[in-house]
Amino acid sequence: MISPSESLTEIQRRIDEVKRFLSITLSIANAHTVEFYTHDVWERFVAVSPQEVLSAVSSCSDQQREPERHSKEHSKTTFGFCSDTGRLVDTYELLQAAKAHSLPGLGVCMSRDELLWTLGEPGGEKGAELEPDEFMNSKKSHEVQSMSEVVACLAQHCGVKQVIDVGSGKGYLSSFLSLQYGLRVYGIDSSSTNTHGAQERIRKLKKFSKAYQKHSKAVRAQGEASQSPQENEEGMKDEVHGDERATEEEEVLNCLPDVNSAIEKHSEPHPETDELFLSALSVDVIRTTPPRVPPSQLSEEERERRKRENLERKARNRTDSANTMFSPLTSYVTAETELRELINELEDAVVVGLHTCGDLAPSTLRMFVAKAELAAVCGVGCCYHLLSEEFDPARQECVSSVCGFPLSQYLRHQSWFCGRNARMSACLALERVSVGQGIQMESLFYRAVLHVILRDQYSSFKSEKRVGNVYSKAKSFVDYVRRALRRLELDDSKLSDSDIQHYHDSYRPRMDEMHAFNMLKVALAPCIEGLILLDRLCFLKEQEGLSFSALVQLFDPLLSPRCYAVVGLKSHEGRCSS
Repeated sequence: MISPSESLTEIQRRIDEVKRFLSITLSIANAHTVEFYTHDVWERFVAVSPQEVLSAVSSCSDQQREPERHSKEHSKTTFGFCSDTGRLVDTYELLQAAKAHSLPGLGVCMSRDELLWTLGEPGGEKGAELEPDEFMNSKKSHEVQSMSEVVACLAQHCGVKQVIDVGSGKGYLSSFLSLQYGLRVYGIDSSSTNTHGAQERIRKLKKFSKAYQKHSKAVRAQGEASQSPQENEEGMKDEVHGDERATEEEEVLNCLPDVNSAIEKHSEPHPETDELFLSALSVDVIRTTPPRVPPSQLSEEERERRKRENLERKARNRTDSANTMFSPLTSYVTAETELRELINELEDAVVVGLHTCGDLAPSTLRMFVAKAELAAVCGVGCCYHLLSEEFDPARQECVSSVCGFPLSQYLRHQSWFCGRNARMSACLALERVSVGQGIQMESLFYRAVLHVILRDQYSSFKSEKRVGNVYSKAKSFVDYVRRALRRLELDDSKLSDSDIQHYHDSYRPRMDEMHAFNMLKVALAPCIEGLILLDRLCFLKEQEGLSFSALVQLFDPLLSPRCYAVVGLKSHEGRCSS
């Protein structure tokens, strides 16, 4: 039996630590950027200059810490906030406390390699790294390869061959799990467009897989003894039909020149072919089929190659129906979803989700606990702003009448909530911002100044109406405001261009305030995300019949900011009693 990782009591203690920190700092995360100037947000929350905040953020990013300051002047502070006024007076103290209350600072996460070792697999044996920007972006390639190895190890540990991919989207993870690891995968997504796209992708990938195998065998067959007269005659018959309708396997290989060259380097099966399958996951790379060469113009070597391939294809076609390993399904999934009504051949399985959106992540965990046939779970959530909160006074009704946060009984008994703006802040990527991939400040600045114009000129706060993608289409601030006013169904003719520009010029010197304030939000983001994920882990710890549960960092946060997975394993007794 593997170690259950952190105990329930320990996770509850960590939750209490993060809650105490957020009880002081959450108001910053919940301040709406749109209202930054109309509600004097900087003056309400911060007692230092924007330059001091930005300097502190930069110093902490460089892992430098200036000598302690303000020790006498601000002796009564909690996490950098003055105990009397509630305003931030020590940015360094806040940033250090935020770091300590993030998941890495709390020390509650396992690494991916540690999980693989725990499951009995040596984590040091990794597949080949993917070339960036080859057919699929480096982020998706990294996620698919990293998570698929973990899922395959979970399946092997549990002795199961089926995987249920919840919120499977376009089928990237499902396709790779089925083709590379031989797992029977059911991908369930609520979008029929995604399902149809996944069906087309797996069809192309199967053709690619077959073409790769044929190509490899053909290379190995070069130099071997020629075929018997009977084989030659049969192959020649197939050659005629093959020239009349070029096989799709050939089309796929012809359309993947980089993959072709890589195949030619490996005449034997090789672990690095992981990369080839990943590279081929995007249907979009399939180009128009090049003109076919007439049979009379083929070289003798090419004719012999095609004969061998046709013979191999005939043998494979006899067993092809047994090799369908990925089935995309369209269904809206909740914890109450009856899997056996969707999947006739359902057996014990691992349920997974790669960046399951909003409430789908907690629903997956509820499903795992409730369904006896689910032996393990590995889920990476995202879109915390779409997560429904049971105790948020401003919340809208939950779609399935069961809210996604809090999930654990421990936090539900305390009626804890974060708030939508705080959950929106949790989606910010600290690691990316730290290396210069910052927030697009101008669009936020435009929106906040627009709100001032709405207040002053229209006695209106129609911020509920979405301005949408007006910024991306605007050529200037004046153009932005006019487009936005029309989108909000307000008369823009009452303002001249100079009136609008005056607002921009008046607030432009205060843009540093907004920049600094948003950097504070970024610093708090990992703490809010951490509480949400600790709640999910606590939920698993509260259940009987689980032999293991943990938070695991699966991805590089620079490539994939939502990098933490919730992993759980049922004991044999738990699988029988669910």
